[in-house]
Amino acid sequence: MTTNGTSKSAAVRARLNHPVIDSDGHMIEFEPGFLDYLRQVGGQKIVDRYLSDDRNTGAWGKLFNWYRLSPDERREQHTTRSPWWALPTKNTLDRATAVLPKLLHERMGDIGLDFTVLYPSLGLAFPHIEDEELRRATCRAANMFYADYFRDYADRMTPAGCIPMHTPEEAIEELEYARNTLGLKAIMMAGHIQRPIPAAVRKDAGVGLHAFWIDNFCIDSAYDYDPVWAKCVELKLPPTFHSPGMGWGSRTTTNYMYNHTGHFAAAGELTCKAMLMGGVTKRFPTLKVGFLEAGVGWASDLYAGIIARWKKRNPAGLENYRPENLNKELWFDLHRRYGDATVQGKLEELHKDKSTLIGTREDPSKLDDWVRCGVEKAEDIKNLFVPNFYFGCEADDPLNATAFNSKMNPFGARLGAIFSSDIGHWDVPDMTEVLEEAYELVEDGVITEEDFCDFVFTNPAKMWAGMNPDFFTGTVVEQDVNKLLASPAHEKP
Repeated sequence: MTTNGTSKSAAVRARLNHPVIDSDGHMIEFEPGFLDYLRQVGGQKIVDRYLSDDRNTGAWGKLFNWYRLSPDERREQHTTRSPWWALPTKNTLDRATAVLPKLLHERMGDIGLDFTVLYPSLGLAFPHIEDEELRRATCRAANMFYADYFRDYADRMTPAGCIPMHTPEEAIEELEYARNTLGLKAIMMAGHIQRPIPAAVRKDAGVGLHAFWIDNFCIDSAYDYDPVWAKCVELKLPPTFHSPGMGWGSRTTTNYMYNHTGHFAAAGELTCKAMLMGGVTKRFPTLKVGFLEAGVGWASDLYAGIIARWKKRNPAGLENYRPENLNKELWFDLHRRYGDATVQGKLEELHKDKSTLIGTREDPSKLDDWVRCGVEKAEDIKNLFVPNFYFGCEADDPLNATAFNSKMNPFGARLGAIFSSDIGHWDVPDMTEVLEEAYELVEDGVITEEDFCDFVFTNPAKMWAGMNPDFFTGTVVEQDVNKLLASPAHEKP
C-alpha cells in the first residue's frame, strides 16, 4: 500500500511553494449506503424503480439500454454504444480509494493533492433521469448520502451535490436543500436537457425518444433560468457542469471511444456559448462557472471564434451584407463586361435572381444576435468570458497549455484552466501519477512554473472562493487561499 509520500507526484508536490487543489476528482458511490438514503426519501417503491430498467428512460437514458437489446434491435434503433469498463479494476487499491474517503484522506499526500472536490460516478446520470419522481428522489438521496459520507474528511475533500435542471423550480428547491440543509458548497448541475420535439410527439408519442432538441437554459429555452443563476449567487454556489455529449450529434455510433472523444467538450461548449451569448454573465457578473472534464482547447477556440464572428457580424458590420446595399447598376455592368459565354447568354435572367437582388426579409428587431449579452466592442467579450468561466483539464491533455498562451488568445487573455485529476475513472489507472503527468508541461518547457501555479492553485481558488470566500475555511489550504485572495495576484486577468 503506497501511502508514504514517496511517489513521483509527491515529489513534485514537495517542490512546489503552493498547494494543489483538484477541482474534479471522482468518488465511486458505495451503492448499498446510497440505497438506504434513497429508501428514506422515496420508500422501497422508488428503490425498486431505481434498480429496474425504468430509470433508463428518455433520450439520455437510452445510452444505457445497450445490454437489454439484441444486436438486431440495436441496429434497428440505432442505439448508441454505452460506456463500458469505465472504472479501473487492476489497481485494487485505487479502486477502493475512490470508494472509501478515509483511505483517500490517508493517501492524499502520495497522490500529490492538498484538497479535492469530488464529483459523482453513479450520480452523473441522476439529473438527467426523465422520470421526474425518480430524478428528484435520486438527486435528493445522493446529496444526503454525500453530505454524511464525506463530512468527517472536510479538511481535505468536499463532494459536489446533484442538481436537476428540468425546470427552474426543481433546481432551486434542490439548491436550497443542498446548501441550507445539508451544507454542501459544491454542486453539479445538469448541463443541458434533451426535450422531445412537440410536433414529432403529436404525430407519434414514442418518437420523442429519438426526435429531441437540446435546451441550453439560455437561448430559446423552455423556461427562464435567470432565477436559478440568481439563487446560485445568493447561496454562493458556483454552477459547475459535467454532462455528456454522447447520444446526440455525431456521437451515436457503436464505438465507445469514437463517441467519447470530445463529447464533454461538445456539451461544455453548448452551455458556455449559451451563457455568454444569452447574457448570463452580463446579468450576473459575479457568477463563476465550471465546465469539467473537457479540457480548455475547445474553450480557446470558442473564445476566439466568438470574437471573430462579432467583428464581422456586429450590428454595424451587418451593413456589409444588407441586400439593399448591393449596387445593382454596377452589378449588372460587371456581368456584361466580364461575363463569359455562359453569363452573356443569360443576362436577362440575372434580373430575376431575387435571392441576390432582394435577399430574405428579416425582422429588424431580430438582426442583432448579440443583443442579449450587450456587446458593444470586441473586448467586451473578453470581459464577459474570462473572469466567469473555468475549464476542468485532465493531466494528460497537452492542450492545457492553450489557456496560458496570451500571445495566441485574443486580447492577451489567459483562460481559467483548473486542474481536474479525474481520479476514480478509467483514464487514471494510477492515482499517484496524475500530478506528475500534469507537471510534464513545465518540464517540457511548454508552460512556466507560474502557469502551473495558476493551473493547480490560483485558478481553482479563484473559482471556488470567488463566489464563496468561506469555501476553504477549515481546510488544509485555508491560509494559502486567504493569502492569495488578499494579494494583487488575485486581480490579474
